[in-house]
Amino acid sequence: MATRRQSNQSSGPDPNQSQDTEALQSTQSPPIVPADFAVPLVLRTERTILRPLGPEHNEADHGAWTSSVDHIRATPGFDPAKPWPADAMTLDQNLGDVERHAEDFEARTGFTYTVLDIEDETSVVGCVYIYGSPEREGVASVRSWVVGDRPELDVEVWLAVTRWLETDWPFDSFEYAARRSA
Repeated sequence: MATRRQSNQSSGPDPNQSQDTEALQSTQSPPIVPADFAVPLVLRTERTILRPLGPEHNEADHGAWTSSVDHIRATPGFDPAKPWPADAMTLDQNLGDVERHAEDFEARTGFTYTVLDIEDETSVVGCVYIYGSPEREGVASVRSWVVGDRPELDVEVWLAVTRWLETDWPFDSFEYAARRSA
């Protein structure tokens, strides 16, 4: 079994910033998982369900992160020197980013999951980004955020995604900023 590593350091590209030349790996990058790997499409936690982010989530995704900018920026793993999310992004610009993430998913160059409230799957409460580390082959760079009015979900999502990466994904290791339990 491969050694798994979590990191408290923020490394790798910034999620959802298509204007940044150092943005997440694009569909021109090689796949980060083997061709025969069955990419998981769902992860359930006690209060959330993760599904691949797609255009159908655009409005709810935009509403979620625009209401939580300061909270997201304070989340472990997000680099304060490269503030994301942007202070302002139109719904159309957000759709472009959502579509790029869906293309990355299809091309297997990165995997972005929307975090939905398990009791109302139209309610976006966060997002998880799984991309290859730009510095190290075989290493995943993972980030996640939850909305500011549901901070209690952060540790729950982090724990579930950490276990998921350890058991169901083919990465040699991963970097995912640790959370303090509540």
